[in-house]
Amino acid sequence: MPRKLTLAPLVAATYFMVAGGPYGLEDLVASAGYGKAIAILLLTPIVWSLPAALMVGELASAIPAEGGFYVWVRRALGPFAGFMEAWLSLLASVFDMAIYPTLFVLYLSQLWPALGGPAAATALGAGMIGLCTLWNIRGAKAVGGGALVMTVLLLAPFAVMSVLAPFAHLGHAGGAAPPVTPAQGAAGGGLLAGLLVAMWNYMGWDNASTIAGEVDRPQRTYPRAMLVAVALVALSYVIPVAAVRHAGIDPRGWSTGAWVGAATAIGGRWLGVAVVAGGVLCAVGMFNALVLSYSRLPLVLAEDRFLPALFARRDPRTGAPIHAILGCAVAYALALRLGFERLVELDVMLYGLSLILEFVALVALRVREPLLERPFRLPGGTLGAVALGVAPTALILVALVAGRNEHMGSISALALGALLILAGPVIFAVTRRRRRPPIT
Repeated sequence: MPRKLTLAPLVAATYFMVAGGPYGLEDLVASAGYGKAIAILLLTPIVWSLPAALMVGELASAIPAEGGFYVWVRRALGPFAGFMEAWLSLLASVFDMAIYPTLFVLYLSQLWPALGGPAAATALGAGMIGLCTLWNIRGAKAVGGGALVMTVLLLAPFAVMSVLAPFAHLGHAGGAAPPVTPAQGAAGGGLLAGLLVAMWNYMGWDNASTIAGEVDRPQRTYPRAMLVAVALVALSYVIPVAAVRHAGIDPRGWSTGAWVGAATAIGGRWLGVAVVAGGVLCAVGMFNALVLSYSRLPLVLAEDRFLPALFARRDPRTGAPIHAILGCAVAYALALRLGFERLVELDVMLYGLSLILEFVALVALRVREPLLERPFRLPGGTLGAVALGVAPTALILVALVAGRNEHMGSISALALGALLILAGPVIFAVTRRRRRPPIT
């Protein structure tokens, strides 16, 4: 019988599905400045992450089924809504997963610049996808255990940087660190851009739900894992940003990879190299954990006859859906050279709409199945469930408004997202004859 995930590995896997360390916060610091960046990083988990984590805690403990959010939405709102939930999530995954091989190559090329060339970058990205595919075939327990080790390793350099930063006072020997000048454009558009980056860095709490069938005592484990992970993500974001601010490092001109320069300035080359190594682990860990999550969607879609039965087959030893994992790996390898400049906007948009469906499912299940056993239940009844989704929905609407002016070539991000979403009903109609009645 395949070994199941316990609390600590589930926390670590969730951490990588959501965060993977402070990597990716550089654009937030550059666009908003330190003060506003820290405020955003403190506020976002309260209005964006905590509601999603609490929603996942209730639904995953009440319906601990493989496929997670797809099963919740299908049960609450019917097969079409369930399919659209899976479709939106898989679409978002393409744009999301295109980021991590790029991040992997970016940090490796800081040590070996020759690896940054187009041919080498593509080969390295494909190699990383192959490694994570093999890792996932070994099962959820192997991915969760690896995530636990990588979490400790990648956060260690930031912990050291945070300890050393108060003694650095860069450029001002014997005095207090100078006030840091906010990035240009921090107000208005810069603040909105920073908020979108923060939303991207704090999203993905529902991803851990798709492996509920492979978690030990999910009714007890999920609520605890979600709350611990929210605290871990927030602390691992805020503390390093506050540390480099205290050291007096100017945020202007920060871009992806700037943590390496900050670490080198604070602790020397050895700490910069450690942050580079952590960046490599971040990319591998996030990609690995998200393959674990997303590969369960083809599995449950095949079980419901939206996809060929091949994708529902599992390895008898590890429980891993091998063909679903391989299918996802191929799709992500094909996305390596997409070259989209605004991956974050599309990712937040598509993921956000799927998250809204999950909050609607939370409310619908409170109304339709009031007697459903809920080991972890949010207070406030149906009105409390409605209130929980208000703030995340408002932030998603902000992201949609922002996306209307961002372009992917000749088409806006909002228009491209709309076209991709509208393809969902077409595919649902084509596969309708393959469906079987939903399992309730």
